[in-house]
Amino acid sequence: MIIRGFSTNAGVSSFANLWNHGGWFPNGAGGFILSFQMVVFAFTGIELVGLTAGETEDPEHVIPKAINNIPIRIIIFYIGALAIIMSIYPWNSINPDKSPFVQVFAGVGIAAAASIINFVVLTSAASACNSGIFSTSRMVYSLSKEGNAPDSMRKLTSHKVLLML
Repeated sequence: MIIRGFSTNAGVSSFANLWNHGGWFPNGAGGFILSFQMVVFAFTGIELVGLTAGETEDPEHVIPKAINNIPIRIIIFYIGALAIIMSIYPWNSINPDKSPFVQVFAGVGIAAAASIINFVVLTSAASACNSGIFSTSRMVYSLSKEGNAPDSMRKLTSHKVLLML
């Protein structure tokens, strides 16, 4: 869309939209800095990296690699997504009542854009719930092994999953 010069109601898509329309921080850097609160919140599940360290065969190699990939993931999934969306639609033409992702898909002509985004959000929520269940069960298992939780929480299935009876 950006390379082909996709036309929107706000003009033509271009990387120039990133510095036109007031530049990078037209209303100051405060909003940008405050947005990191949400980014950090999205990565609060990073404790799972430490929790799974005891379950991996080579934690000295796997854990640093996973931790070092976090900044790359933030750049790709947050900053990259923002750069692409703002290249297609300038920041001042995005409707705050709608998802910018829905606006991009709808602009391409995908009628089911809202449904696609809702599916992605629900899948992400289910994944987050699954991670929560995993981390909680492993924590209870560890506590049980140390004698700080009931012995029944020490039972695992043949696939090393906590057996909750």
